[in-house]
Order: sequence, then structure tokens, then C-alpha cells
Amino acid sequence: MAGDQKPPNAGGADDVPSGAGQGWTALSYLIGGMLVWGFIGWLVDQWLDTGGIATGIGVVLGMAGGIILVVRRLGTPT
Repeated sequence: MAGDQKPPNAGGADDVPSGAGQGWTALSYLIGGMLVWGFIGWLVDQWLDTGGIATGIGVVLGMAGGIILVVRRLGTPT
């Protein structure tokens, strides 16, 4: 019956994806962090002419930030 159907989830800030969604979320956090902070590092390299050191630091910081986000968002199941 139409009255017995449950409305679709609107999606809130506390919703944790399940299954493959968790994997894609973790992957996007890690790759996104590396790309964004690597690009920021590249810009610093261009500005200060440091020869790629800031890009490497940016990529490492992006990876660390991505890991922190994954642990905070997906680390503790409820």
C-alpha cells in the first residue's frame, strides 16, 4: 500500500554511507586531500622557487588530512 512506504532519507550531516559508499568516501578524501594540498604546495613552489619541496610537503599533509577525515567520519561504527 502507498501509505505504508517509508519516505527516502533526506541525508543529514551525521549519515554514514554503507558498503561501497564508505570505500568511495575514503578514497575521495584521500585523493582530494592530496590534490588540493599538493596544488597549494605547487603554488608555494612557484612563488618561492623551492624546487618541488613544498609540493611534496603539501601532498604529505593532504594524505595526513585525508586519513584524519576518514578516521573521524568512518572510523567508529555505531
